[in-house]
Amino acid sequence: MADFNEMNVVDTIEETDKKCPQCGGVMDFNPATGGLKCPYCDYEQAIEKPVKESDKPKKAAELDFASAEFTENCDWGVATKTVLCKACGAESVYDAMETAAVCPFCGSNQVMEANEKNTMAPGGVVPFSISDKDASERFKQWIRKKWFCPRLAKDSAKAKRFKGIYLPYWTFDTEGSAHYTAQYGIDHTHTNSKGETRVETNWHNTSGYYERFYNDELVLASNQHDSKMLHGIEPFDTENNKAYKPEYIAGFVAERYSLGIKDAWGDAQKSIRKKMNNEISSKIRTEHRADHVRSLNFSPQFDAVTFKYLLLPIWMSHFIYKDKVYHFMVNGQTGKVHGKIPISIPKVVLTVLGVLIALGLLYYFVLS
Repeated sequence: MADFNEMNVVDTIEETDKKCPQCGGVMDFNPATGGLKCPYCDYEQAIEKPVKESDKPKKAAELDFASAEFTENCDWGVATKTVLCKACGAESVYDAMETAAVCPFCGSNQVMEANEKNTMAPGGVVPFSISDKDASERFKQWIRKKWFCPRLAKDSAKAKRFKGIYLPYWTFDTEGSAHYTAQYGIDHTHTNSKGETRVETNWHNTSGYYERFYNDELVLASNQHDSKMLHGIEPFDTENNKAYKPEYIAGFVAERYSLGIKDAWGDAQKSIRKKMNNEISSKIRTEHRADHVRSLNFSPQFDAVTFKYLLLPIWMSHFIYKDKVYHFMVNGQTGKVHGKIPISIPKVVLTVLGVLIALGLLYYFVLS
C-alpha cells in the first residue's frame, strides 16, 4: 500500500509567497494596514488595488443551507500531507487540518488549497487587526485587573511568543419564529396587623407568537481547541469580513473545519433556542408587567437558513508560574483577552473575611 503522504502531495499557492521588490524577503500579512509587509526592510504593498468608495471589497457570500453540497464532519485523525514549497522546492509534512504555515527550510509562506475532495473552501476571512505586540499589551492590561491572581504571577507573567492562527467557524442566518404558551406571575405584598409582610404571587396563563431574524449565529468548526476559552474572547464582528484570499493568511497558521455544517447547524439551533427562551420570557414580562415567567413552551421554526464558512483570527500564547503553564487567547480582531490564571488562596480568604466583617458591621449599626 502506498504511503498516505505520497498520495496527498499538495502545492502551495503562488500568491502567498510574495517576494519583496526591494530586498527579496518573503512578505507577510500586516494587521496594522491590511496589506503585505516585508519584515526585513518594512516595504509595504496593498493586497487589493485601490477602489472607489462605492466599489468596496467583496464579503463572504451567504449560501443556501438546503443546497449545501458537503455537510458532514471531517475526521482528519492523524492524517498528514506533504507540501511542496514553490520557493525552494523542499517537502514538508503537515497535519491534514492545516491550510497555512511557514516553510521550515526557507521561511516562505505556505498557503495550501483551502479545500480538498469532499470539503468546502472558506468563503471569507476576518483579517487580523491586532498585531502580536498589541496582543501582548492587551494581555498585560488584562492580567493586572485580576484581583485574585498572585502579584508575583502578574510581575512574572511575560507571554511567550504569540502564535497567530485562523480558526474555522460557521455562521448561520435564519428567520426564527414560534407560537408559545406560558404562565406569568405578578407579586402582591400583604402586611398584617403586626407589620409582618408576605409576598403572594398570582399566576395567569398567556400565549402568543414571536419572530426575529438571527444574524451570524457563530459555531466553532474545530475540536482541537479550548471552546470555553474561545467563547471568552467573543464576539467577533463577522459582518466585517472579506471574501477569502490566500494573501490574508500569509505568515499565519490556518486550520480547516472538522465539524461539518450539518452538525454545526444543530448546535446553532440549540443556541438560538436558548436565546428565544430568554427573549420570549422578557417579552411576556414587559407586556404584562410581570415579575415571573414559568412553564414556557414553544417549538421554534427556522426558515430561509443561510450560512458562511469563515476564518477568524486568534492570538494564542501562555506564561509559566511556579512550573505550571497557563494558556490564554487574544481576539485578533478586537483584542479581547481570556485565559487561565493562578489563584491566590490567601487573597480569596482575606476577601471573604472582609465581606463577612462588612456585613456584620452593617447588621450591627443598622439593625441593632
